[in-house]
Amino acid sequence: MIRHGSLRLRLFILILTPLVLLAILLGYWRYTVAQQTAQELFDDSLLSAGLAISRDVAVSEGDALSPTTRSLIRDASGGEIFYHVTGPGGIYVTGYAYPPAAANPSEQGAYQPRFFEAIYRDEPVRVLKMTERVTLGNLVGDATVTAWQRVADRNAFANELSIRAASLMGILLATLAFVVWFGVARGLRPLLDLQDAIDLRSPDDLSEIKRPVPVEVYGIVQTLNRLFGQVEHSINAHQVFISEAAHQLRNPAAAVQSMAEALRDAKTDEDKDKRIIELVSAAKNSATVAEQLLSLERLRQPTHQDQMDKIDFRAVVEEVCTDMGVQILAKGIEFDVTMPDSTISVSGDQVFLTEAIKNLLDNAVKHGGTKLSQISVALRSDGENVKLTVSDDGTGLSPEQSEAVFSRFSQLEYSEGSGLGLSIVSAVAKRHGGVAAINQVEKGASVTLQLPIAL
Repeated sequence: MIRHGSLRLRLFILILTPLVLLAILLGYWRYTVAQQTAQELFDDSLLSAGLAISRDVAVSEGDALSPTTRSLIRDASGGEIFYHVTGPGGIYVTGYAYPPAAANPSEQGAYQPRFFEAIYRDEPVRVLKMTERVTLGNLVGDATVTAWQRVADRNAFANELSIRAASLMGILLATLAFVVWFGVARGLRPLLDLQDAIDLRSPDDLSEIKRPVPVEVYGIVQTLNRLFGQVEHSINAHQVFISEAAHQLRNPAAAVQSMAEALRDAKTDEDKDKRIIELVSAAKNSATVAEQLLSLERLRQPTHQDQMDKIDFRAVVEEVCTDMGVQILAKGIEFDVTMPDSTISVSGDQVFLTEAIKNLLDNAVKHGGTKLSQISVALRSDGENVKLTVSDDGTGLSPEQSEAVFSRFSQLEYSEGSGLGLSIVSAVAKRHGGVAAINQVEKGASVTLQLPIAL
């Protein structure tokens, strides 16, 4: 048995992998959006600070900024805000000296706030420059507010927010992984319970599994139950076969022993010669029974299509009739064979087919009785099936006796046969997709072996 990895681990990976990939994609998208949103919020904060500075300058006429504005400048999102204010005529009013200037001055409206990137004290900064008309004392003119933040501070703040979001997502994924791992284990619990229940069974217990199982496992349990049933049927059949075989082999073995003892105790040469003939006959009968039992056992094995060969059935019949015809004629029985001129192909096992034909002829000889004087063999084809019929004029046989005739170790009347011949013929027919049947005739017996023709 090949053991694969843990089903629990496979399910865990299958469930969690797409979620992790999705989380990575969403995290990247969220990081990009968060960076863009943060920059927009920082710009809005910078604009708010610029407006507050401009208002305070106008209200205090350049003297001071209100505490609220100072707090806004100090604690603004994205880091501390620096500023520079000039009044009408470009007069310095308040703030830091030498504000950063734009590398490429814009031509947009004079009173429209403008954002740009610049360098201040060797550091990149984000700058807001806005102009408003104000009155400072007796002066009326344009006041320009320049406010800026370090880009590094803005990025650090945005990265901190992103790290927090990533940490939260990581915690959620870890929680999900924990839930999935133990959830899968709980979901697989019925399988483990089923395994425990099967482990507790004894080797002889092949009864159906009746435990409640999930729908996904129901088909497997049904298949197991069907397999258990087949195994139990096969074991019972083997036990019956062994019992019957032992019973059938006991008589030939006893006969051989009896003949051997009689040969040992023979007083004259004539008596010894007679006992030797009887011993040889008993040994042949015992060997025939053993061979038939082995044939029946081989026929019980499953058939695979690749074990079937395309066979000239006409040639097989002709060969068997040639071999057995000599023995039949030696008994003073007429033997007639009728076959078509062309070949007839079937798909099958030549050894089993030969065995079936021999048993048909042997059955006619052994069970024909004292009235037996003629045996005929007829081979014909109807285009789809080939039919081999063996008929005799001996003891009659009717279709109503089919069940008894084709059963193992069954004989309608006592004879020297073992009762296995026609059961082997029936088993060979089934193995090759055909059928064996007794024909209704006025006199004697007629048995037909029908097989499908190979295309």
